[in-house]
Amino acid sequence: MTAIKHALQRDIFTPNDERLLSIVNVCKAGKKKKNCFLCATVTTERPVQVKVVKVKKSDKGDFYKRQMAWELRDLTEVDAKDANKENPEFDLHFEKVYRWVASSTAEKNSFICCIWKLNQRYLRKKVEFVNVSAQLLEELPKAEESVPSSENQSVAGGDEDALDDYQELNTREEQDIEGMMEVCEYAISNAEAFAEKLSKELQVLDGANIQSIMASEKQVNILMQLLDEALTEVDTIEGKLSSYEEMLQSVKDQMDQISQSNRLIQISNSNNDKLLDEIQFLVNHMDLSRGHIRALQEGDLSSPKGIEACINASEALLQCMSVALRPGHDKLAAVKQQQMLFCELRDAFARRLTNHLNNVFVHQGHDQSSTLSQHTADLTLPKHSPLHRDLLRYAKLMEWLKNTQREKYDGLSRTYVDYMSRLYEREIKDFFEGAKIKMAGTTKEPKGKFATLPRKENALKQETESVAGLHGSSGKLTGSTSSLNKLAVQGSSSRRSQSSSLLDMGNMSASDLDVADRTKFDKIFEQVLSELEPLCLAEQDFIIKFFKLQQQVPLAQAEVDDTDGGTSSRPPANEHRHSISSERDMVRFMMNKIFQSIETELNSLIALGDKMDSFHSLYMLVKMSHHVWTAENVDPASYLSTTLGNVLVTVKRNFDKCIQGQIRAMEEVKISKKSKVGILAFVTSFEEFAELAETIFRNAERRGDLDKAYSKLIRAVFFNVEKVANESQKTPRDVVMMENFHHIFSTLSRLKISCLESERREAKHKYTEHLQAYVITSLGQPLEKLNHFFEGVEARVAQGVREEEVSYQLAFSKQELRKVIKEYPGKEVKKGLDNLYKKVDKHLCEEESLLQVVWHSMQDEFIRQYKHFEGLIGRCYPGSGITMDFTIQDMLEYFSSIAQSH
Repeated sequence: MTAIKHALQRDIFTPNDERLLSIVNVCKAGKKKKNCFLCATVTTERPVQVKVVKVKKSDKGDFYKRQMAWELRDLTEVDAKDANKENPEFDLHFEKVYRWVASSTAEKNSFICCIWKLNQRYLRKKVEFVNVSAQLLEELPKAEESVPSSENQSVAGGDEDALDDYQELNTREEQDIEGMMEVCEYAISNAEAFAEKLSKELQVLDGANIQSIMASEKQVNILMQLLDEALTEVDTIEGKLSSYEEMLQSVKDQMDQISQSNRLIQISNSNNDKLLDEIQFLVNHMDLSRGHIRALQEGDLSSPKGIEACINASEALLQCMSVALRPGHDKLAAVKQQQMLFCELRDAFARRLTNHLNNVFVHQGHDQSSTLSQHTADLTLPKHSPLHRDLLRYAKLMEWLKNTQREKYDGLSRTYVDYMSRLYEREIKDFFEGAKIKMAGTTKEPKGKFATLPRKENALKQETESVAGLHGSSGKLTGSTSSLNKLAVQGSSSRRSQSSSLLDMGNMSASDLDVADRTKFDKIFEQVLSELEPLCLAEQDFIIKFFKLQQQVPLAQAEVDDTDGGTSSRPPANEHRHSISSERDMVRFMMNKIFQSIETELNSLIALGDKMDSFHSLYMLVKMSHHVWTAENVDPASYLSTTLGNVLVTVKRNFDKCIQGQIRAMEEVKISKKSKVGILAFVTSFEEFAELAETIFRNAERRGDLDKAYSKLIRAVFFNVEKVANESQKTPRDVVMMENFHHIFSTLSRLKISCLESERREAKHKYTEHLQAYVITSLGQPLEKLNHFFEGVEARVAQGVREEEVSYQLAFSKQELRKVIKEYPGKEVKKGLDNLYKKVDKHLCEEESLLQVVWHSMQDEFIRQYKHFEGLIGRCYPGSGITMDFTIQDMLEYFSSIAQSH
């Protein structure tokens, strides 16, 4: 093993400036036995690096090669496997665990001891040794004796001792040694003689050093004397310093006393300043002037100056009560006393303010109600602006009451709502009763107030019940003018007959009411809405301003406890949005309570107008839509916008019922079997509806609703015209279709309704189609035999007979043709045309004036047939000289003379 160690040192480690300290022959545990060597080495240069190197013998020769190296500082644990039994296995823990089996236990122990020493010297016991016998590490010499080979002993012991004693020479020492060896010739050949010479020279040098020391004794004595004198001077200086120190100590004590006094004075001054600041804070923020106290206790709440003084005093009181006290202020007796005074002033002023405002509500309301009769006579609502103007002077006081006494504020708002709801209910009820009387045409004015429509009568009881159900009956399209005459007679009778006439209006035809009545209704309804709109907006604006609603919540509210006079509280910031929402809800609630009768009265008025004439729903839809649109532009969430929107739904429902009623009337129409049909009643009704609607809906916001109604009505008109034409017995189907579709086409062309352009073209097509069909059908009768003859000629030609050979057919010979032509001389043709004119005149109605149009179309068709007959004669009977007994000019004269004679 020694030879291997020297070979490894020489071949591997010396070239790398390393020294080999220990070596162990190992193989990997659990694998095929491949021996290698683990070597513990140190570098010869500083700083020293300690490594564990794995060396393997080459397979091709006897030399060794370096396979792997680990830094000893990377070693974390050495596991000897068993501390009590001899076991050649051990583990080294680097970045991973390496398991080894040594060739002998002694070599393993020697290698572990070397690692332990290197760990102690260079790594400061960083490596952990597991399952290693403590006795092995403490009694290293005994472990060395247990190694049987002297070579192992030299490796494990001698080199490790040398490791402890070895001290490397520096550069100067090396140069000195080399110089001495050059001087001495036998320094290398005879080392003992060289060492003896060096020893003798060392002794000579030691002797010279001793003599030099002894020669310097005199100087040493002088030096000692000087040192004694210096010590004496030092003692003198120390004495003086001690006296100075005593003097400074007395001065220090005096300065400490002065400093302590100054510090106490500063503390006292600081405390006095803080106390003054606290007193000034309390005086500035919690002192209420005598003038404010007097205003709160005795201030005049009826005069402008008194109200202004009370407002200033209440704001000062709120500011005093809402001040944020500093810690400890609430324990002061003066502060508690002042807070109690503030609470008493607040409660007393709140009671006085509440009582005064209640009286203001009552007195103002009485003054307002005295003018009701004058306003109802003019169909106007009383203006509440004087009341609002007087009450708005108290708006800031209401805000103060809201922030300090919420219960009294809520009670006052309830009182205002209760009283104003009764006042507005009387005003609105009288206003709507006056509107109903004007709509019904009764202008009799009773004493004091407008007399309300009698509701004890059976007829108006039905009307009231229908209003409660929010629906009115739609006017029917059938009726007679006798109902108008009846109403004219009843108009001068008693009020009982007047109320019953209102019920009869529900059965009147829309065409029986003239434009003046509808215009009157439109003006009355517009006046009602125009009066309600500013009234509601003004009241809502007053409620917001007077009761301080929908405003930002103040940053500090005085919520002082009545029992202990606690400090004010501040609402959390996250409740701000919820507070605004609740205040808006409160505005809507107050408006709903005050004007709770408006929606009911509006629905009642709408039902009455719809009962009088179902076409009134058109006026109401346009007017109501316009007012809803205006209200939403002002405030989409206002009470007026919401209420009118709800009523608009009822109006739209009545409008839809009006349309459905007209469609139903079309479906139920019955025609007389004895008289000609003419223009159907529902076609005339559609014309009337369209003319009225176009006048009413000009530039209206709800044009889309009218367009939808147009589409429904025109489809129903088309369908029912065809239905009546198919059922007609007296009048030919083509005449019914021609006249009614001509009327529809004329109406749509005149009114120029853009959404019905396709229906207008369809009506024109149907009119033209049925006009042509009627003309063709009618013209076959005056020249019936001639028509049958030429139909036979055309049939033969169609079967393949050449046109020039038709005359050879026995039934269609020239003699037969002359015989047929002789039966229709000019007089007979004129007579037949005259009879045809009379029959057409019986078929057509006078309202549409289509007789001349039809007669002209028949003339054109007759000429066309005449030319067709002449063409057939020329082609089928060439050179025969056969002609008709009358010419085209004769025909024109016949048609013209017949038309003029009638």
